[in-house]
Amino acid sequence: MKILLSVAAALLLLGSPAWAAPKTVTLTVSNMTCATCPITVKQALNKVEGVSKAAVDFDKKQAVVTFDDAKTNAAALIKATTDAGYPSTVKGTEKR
Repeated sequence: MKILLSVAAALLLLGSPAWAAPKTVTLTVSNMTCATCPITVKQALNKVEGVSKAAVDFDKKQAVVTFDDAKTNAAALIKATTDAGYPSTVKGTEKR
């Protein structure tokens, strides 16, 4: 029984990359104009594989997204919001 559990634990560890880490990024989504816009943006972000949490703030015009960096990245998040009709940028990198 101990050997079986040890093998199962080893397989579990080998099945997930050791270098994967949760990351959080804040996206500026400046063209949200109504109360339903954040819902659409959140749904688009949650469809991206690796996203564990997406919080969209209409008043601040931003989305805070936590994701597994072994499965996705900021570019994929930006693509998701843009494809949903809401172009975004990583906060601090917007054009002035």
